[in-house]
Amino acid sequence: MDEGEEAGAILRVGQALGIFCLERACRSTRRRVTARRSATSVVLLTLCWTYVAAIAPGLQSPEVMAKPRRQQGILTGMPFMANLASRTFVDALGRKLYVANPPSRVISLAPSITEILYALDLGERIAGVTPYCNFPPEAQLKPKVSYARPNLEAIVAQKPDLVLAPIEFLRVDLLKKLEQLKISVFVLESKTVEDIYAHIQTPGRMFRRASQADRLAADLRRRVGELKGHTDGLPRPRLLYVLNSEPLITVGPGSFIHHLIELAGGDNIAGQARSAYPRFSMEAVIRADPEVIVFPVGDAEGIPEDQQLRWRRWTSLTAVQQERFHRIPADLLNRPGPRIVQGLEALARIVHPEAFQEPTGR
Repeated sequence: MDEGEEAGAILRVGQALGIFCLERACRSTRRRVTARRSATSVVLLTLCWTYVAAIAPGLQSPEVMAKPRRQQGILTGMPFMANLASRTFVDALGRKLYVANPPSRVISLAPSITEILYALDLGERIAGVTPYCNFPPEAQLKPKVSYARPNLEAIVAQKPDLVLAPIEFLRVDLLKKLEQLKISVFVLESKTVEDIYAHIQTPGRMFRRASQADRLAADLRRRVGELKGHTDGLPRPRLLYVLNSEPLITVGPGSFIHHLIELAGGDNIAGQARSAYPRFSMEAVIRADPEVIVFPVGDAEGIPEDQQLRWRRWTSLTAVQQERFHRIPADLLNRPGPRIVQGLEALARIVHPEAFQEPTGR
């Protein structure tokens, strides 16, 4: 008898011994033997199984021993759990959303989100947009679901399986109603330019366009770095960004536009504010004395021209004395989307025009 056959024979003996002990214990229990005999049976049973367990690992057949042992416990489920993790997303409210399959009908509640979806070639998946979603032009042909106060009935009518919404305009009551209707809502918030990259990559993963989204985010990051290089080391003029004129609202830490001002080489006069979009009094503006004042302008968003002209009466401001009033397309700078690099370049050229002058030959 070779070693394998001998090992198999010993294993079978051990198994038989264990079965014999188990049957004996069961018969003993059925006959309702005394407590002393029951205790003896339990001890004997335990000793038998301990013996089998002790000798079995060393008595496996050569065929079994040639195979790697399967990992047990939590490791067995790791591939499945990893797949769950790759399809689970956490939004700006800290809520987890599991997306098993790419959404087929998505509603965008912000122009920036609409631009991101189109940049990822997902225009055919868009079931609804806001009236301000004007880029690319074909976005204007999509059904409208309002903006600051999204219409619940309009959203439900489009039968979406996902709603992408900015945190600024999402009402709590609307969110609860959509959740009750089993319509998934994913909330986005842009506090920095890095958040914009992430908001491109997140839909990319949701819709299985990760490679395309990663390339787009990497290109934006590279171009932002190049623009920042133009203004590094230059003086930082005090800047006021007039997000809203009446009442005066500007941008502070925690807003991506504040981050853009810094990248453009400016010094935001609201840089010490306690909120991302603080209200400012004219007394505070006069004390800060901005050297540059920037107004966002556009058909849908921006500061009307008559409100811009009213700033000229504040003749004590350095920006007024030096005629440093500037306009910038609101669609480029106010939207945390793929065109943000164009907005940053426009802002950097306003703050530091000398950094972008072509060298002149002799």
